[in-house]
Formats: sequence, C-alpha cells, structure tokens
Amino acid sequence: MSATASIPWPNIRRSLVAILRGIAPHEAEAVVAALIEEGFEAIEIPLNSPDPFRSIAAAARLAPAGVLIGAGTVLETGEVDRLADVGGRLMVSPNVEPEVIRRASALGMVTMPGVLTPTEALQALKAGASGLKFFPASLLGPAGIAAISVVLPADTEIGAVGGVADKDFAAYAAAGVRTFGLGSSLFKPGLAAGEVRARARATITAYDAVFGTELPRAVG
Repeated sequence: MSATASIPWPNIRRSLVAILRGIAPHEAEAVVAALIEEGFEAIEIPLNSPDPFRSIAAAARLAPAGVLIGAGTVLETGEVDRLADVGGRLMVSPNVEPEVIRRASALGMVTMPGVLTPTEALQALKAGASGLKFFPASLLGPAGIAAISVVLPADTEIGAVGGVADKDFAAYAAAGVRTFGLGSSLFKPGLAAGEVRARARATITAYDAVFGTELPRAVG
C-alpha cells in the first residue's frame, strides 16, 4: 500500500500543533499572535469552540505565510468547505472518515485524522492523510505508538495528542515521535494571552532541548 499523502506534512522547524479548544473570537487574535511570535507554526481551533469559523478567519488573516491555521473536530465535508472559505489550511479530525480526508486534501489542506489502532492508521493513510494523530496518546504511551508504527510506512508522520505536555517530549522522541498536539498545557478558555505566551515559550524551549533547532530534512 502506498502511504504517500495527497498533501505532505509541512517541513516546519517545530512540529507542534497548538490546540485552542474553547477559544472565543474576542480572544483569538491576541492568543494566536502570541503563539506565532513564540515559534508555533501550526494552530488548530476545534469546531466545538464558540463561533469557531470566526476565530479561524481572524487567525488566518494575521498568520504569515508558512504558518498553518485550521480546525479540529472536523466531522463532515461541509465543515471542510467552510474551513476553506475562511482561509483554513489544516484539517484535524478525531476519527477516520475517508471522504472528509479526501475533500480536505482536494482543497489543498494538510490533514491529520485521529487514530488509535493499526487498522485506523492504515485506513487514514490509504485515504491520503498527511499525518496521523494518535489520540489519546496517553492511553497508548510511547511504547504503544512505537509498536503500531512498526507496521506503518517508514515516512509516516506520527503525532501524539491527548494527555501530552512538554515534559513528555523526550519519552516520545525515543519512540520516534516528533509531532505533538498540545491543548490544556498551552491554553484554557479565559487564559490571558500573556500566560499563553509564557507557556508557549516554555514549550518551545523544551522542544528545542530534545530535538534541536535545525529544520528537519524534507521527506521524500
């Protein structure tokens, strides 16, 4: 089976996705700006947040080229179309729905569906996923993800999401994981942009301590 993604995972300096679940539109610009300024290059606003497409649109307007703004908890192709309309370029889902993955890929989006088993992982890759979101990563742990990765194509981009924070980077790195989705360790509704900035700075420092500061080599 070919695991070539329709849209490849981006060759970004730090493969970190900030998950802003619950963010409100009036918070979005300040929080997103702080994350970008501290070094985050991928930001996800889940669709079960208040008025999420308004927040995504605001984030997409201020993000420089090369920074991915998108949505999480994407379940339907109609949501993919709305995401494209507001400038979103990253589609993250909690499940494997091939039509959603294919629609997002057709619109030029980077895609990261949620998986937990080898069957789901292989189905997602067959549908053209850019990367895999192992969720909840805390359930599998580094050892569980490493065991599943043995049956995946060698160039598969694997992300650990759910119950993961900067203190866990080294353990997952030993299992071959360099991509992480970070939620409550970075942002909770009502948290001031200054506090998000401080958390982002600590996260970037921790990531660089484990992975270094050089750009990763392009895959393929």
